[in-house]
Formats: sequence, structure tokens, C-alpha cells
Amino acid sequence: MSEKKASVWQGFKAFLMRGNVVDLAVAVVIGAAFTNIVNSVVKGIINPLIGAVGTKNLDSYSSCLKGPCTGTGDSATGVRILWGSVLGATLTFVITAAVVYFLMVLPMSKYLAKVEARRKAKEGTQEIVELTELEVLKEIRDLLVAQRGSGHGER
Repeated sequence: MSEKKASVWQGFKAFLMRGNVVDLAVAVVIGAAFTNIVNSVVKGIINPLIGAVGTKNLDSYSSCLKGPCTGTGDSATGVRILWGSVLGATLTFVITAAVVYFLMVLPMSKYLAKVEARRKAKEGTQEIVELTELEVLKEIRDLLVAQRGSGHGER
């Protein structure tokens, strides 16, 4: 039983030490901190810009679907659709996606493309050298076969 516990513990430890799990944990922590930045941008910049046209609080935008929509909270009557909060969440998502793409994904893609190009260039020169060496060896083989054929056939 202790061997099984030890192997389970070792397996769990190996799982935690994989790069993907650690990277995922770091991404979650950074994402949580990044959420505060995005929310601040939306509340401090985007909402006031929208407020120049309407109201600063997008949650106040709504439509009444049924009945007289009066009151708020538990005392509200009618069926109210709060499309302003959906719009706010959508704006937050779009801004988050744009910032992540332009500040993280795009630069990383460019960097990885450069690294890949350098690696391929290095491999390309090695392949040329290897192909040249292979061709030289084939020529040597052909010469040796030709020498054997002409010189050894007289014995």
C-alpha cells in the first residue's frame, strides 16, 4: 500500500512539475491581475466616453419587455432586459482581447517567427553541407568502383 501511495505521490509531483501546469498557473495569476487593469480602463476611460453621449453607467441602459417596468431590485415590476450590462461586459471582453493580442500574442508570434527563421537558416546550411558531403562520398564510391573494375579485372 505504501508503494502505491509513493507512486501516486511521485506521479502527482511529476504532473505538477511539468511546464504546462506551471505556465497555466502563472497565466491565471497574471490574468487575474490583468483583469483589474482592464476594468479600470473601461471604468475610467471607456465609460466616460460613452457617458459623453449617454450615461457613464452602462448598467442603466435597459428595455422593458413586459408590463410597466418600475422600481429596482426586489420591488421591480415588469420584465426588464439589461442590455447595458451586456454591452459593458462585451466592451470589457473586446478590450481585453485586443490588449492581449497586441501586447502579448503579436509580439510573441513575431519573436517566435524570427527564432524559427534563424533555426531554419542554420539547418539549411547544415543540410547543404550534408548534401555536399554525401555527393562527395558517392563520387568517391563511384571512383573506387571504377578503379576496381578496370584495375582488378586483369588478375
